[in-house]
Amino acid sequence: MNIVLGLAGGLGLFLYGMRLMGDSIERAAGTNLRNILESITRNPVQGMLTGLVFTALIQSSSACTVMVVSFVNSGLMTLYQAAGPILGANIGTTVTSQLVSFNLSEAAPIILMIGVLCSMFIKNARARKIADVVIGFGVLFLGLSQMSGAMRSMKDVQAVRDILGSLTNPVLAVLVGAGLTAIIQSSSVTVSILLLMANQDLIGLPISMYIILGCNIGACMSALLAGLAGSRDAKRASLIHLYFNIIGTIIVFIILTVAMNPVLNLIGTVSAGNPGRTIANAHTIFKIFQVAVLLPFTKQIVDLTYLTVPRSKDEDGVDFHSQYQLQYIGAKVIFSPATAVVDATKELERMANLAAENLNRAMNALITLDEDEINKVYEMEKNIDFLNHAITNYLVKINQTNLPVDDLKQIGALFHVVNDIERIGDHAENVADMAKERIEKGSKFSKVAEKELGEFLDMVNQIVAWSIEIFAKDNDEHMLDVIRLEDEIDDMERDLQNRHVKRLEANICTPESGMIYSDILSGLERVADHATNIAFAIRETENEDTTARQVSVKI
Repeated sequence: MNIVLGLAGGLGLFLYGMRLMGDSIERAAGTNLRNILESITRNPVQGMLTGLVFTALIQSSSACTVMVVSFVNSGLMTLYQAAGPILGANIGTTVTSQLVSFNLSEAAPIILMIGVLCSMFIKNARARKIADVVIGFGVLFLGLSQMSGAMRSMKDVQAVRDILGSLTNPVLAVLVGAGLTAIIQSSSVTVSILLLMANQDLIGLPISMYIILGCNIGACMSALLAGLAGSRDAKRASLIHLYFNIIGTIIVFIILTVAMNPVLNLIGTVSAGNPGRTIANAHTIFKIFQVAVLLPFTKQIVDLTYLTVPRSKDEDGVDFHSQYQLQYIGAKVIFSPATAVVDATKELERMANLAAENLNRAMNALITLDEDEINKVYEMEKNIDFLNHAITNYLVKINQTNLPVDDLKQIGALFHVVNDIERIGDHAENVADMAKERIEKGSKFSKVAEKELGEFLDMVNQIVAWSIEIFAKDNDEHMLDVIRLEDEIDDMERDLQNRHVKRLEANICTPESGMIYSDILSGLERVADHATNIAFAIRETENEDTTARQVSVKI
């Protein structure tokens, strides 16, 4: 019983330490790591290397896969681009067993103490996350030391030796490795335990090779479970992971069956005859070999996922303009703290484009007096209101999670952006109301007034487009243009209002039409103000000392 308790306690510390390490690295450097993943090109080799480094740092192929899937859902990456990082993650996840193979258990208490002291006395948020990484590293090796001690006692228990010694069937060994890893949901942990058992002479190296292959398949379980709740592309991404490991396992299984001794001799030579190092190196070598063999067939593997999860009418034909649903966040998208702000930004970009489109539809209805168009404006405004509430609720939710440090600073700005976009939508509805009023009262605009409104709307459309691009694409190219154009819009609004007054004085237009015209000008000017707020929202967060202004809008 003491052996079992010691093993369970050590495993608990090991799992917690690895989780703490990965989560802390992700929170401390999450935005930087995410930016690296975002910049992946269509080159599968570059994507594979990026996934390798990313997973080696955060020690979780599942976290890497989930982040990549989130990018696919957000349209930042195609499924074919996603395949590279997913393959690279399979190599990166072997780093844990490599670390474990170097016995650092004796240094664990010192590492742990350094991390705790830094966490207690350093106030900087990012530095404290790094201290958490050190604590996780120390806890990991503390758990490793406890597990190693328990296994040292296990080798004296004959029943244990008999059970492990009876495991000689290669297929059964693969299934055992897959089953254990599916339960623990980490191939790194299962291989590390296997490594400790080999060091204590509890299990032979030949059968360990087959268990490692099973671990690789079992590691797909967490991604598959996540994919079940995700979109079709989420399912396909998890299947890329699964198919890669199944095909790779079959290839290596055949090689081991035919040439086990030469393979073991080669890996043993590299490992200087150390059983633990042999296990760790086999894990890494198998993965590198599988990636080298299958990387040229990335397209075929992705195509296979489309055969398994075929395209549907819903996937290709959903009209997100007319249906009240989220596209980049929500129940059908895998949630990842590291990409939550990216996903929210994409949803906000979509909402902003809908609001801008609705404003133009309303302005067109104001001139044409098309009642069907007016009704479409009202229907779209309901959709925008839905998005406003749904995105706000999502921001509240992610604000309570462990977001990367830089992302936490942006949440407040995103709340303001939601409000500004919603106000643009409200102005579109106001224009539709005025169009109805024109129909009811028979009010008419002069050709001059219609021409002026068209020119003014063009300027407002331009500032809205630039502002959305600045916010969504993090592109400063048109920032000075926004500042200049906002001033020009203010000046033009005053000029048009003065012209309007002169037309009233000359009895060229009626007071009823004049009031609508004046209100439209004021509303469009406020839309420009809201657009400017959107352009500056994140910039204000990134640099609190900036001298850039943010327009104060009258609601």
